[in-house]
Amino acid sequence: MCMWIVYALLAAVFATLTSVLAKIGIENANSNLATAIRTAVVLVLAGASFG
Repeated sequence: MCMWIVYALLAAVFATLTSVLAKIGIENANSNLATAIRTAVVLVLAGASFG
């Protein structure tokens, strides 16, 4: 499989995870804090998949 297809699929997965995290558990937090938490989680998952 071409690497660009793998990267595209991973990008779609991480975008989905960001959306899901936006819907659960972060409802009562400040919007900037919620964005920072979602970004950190996505970066950790991205690092785990490429590491």
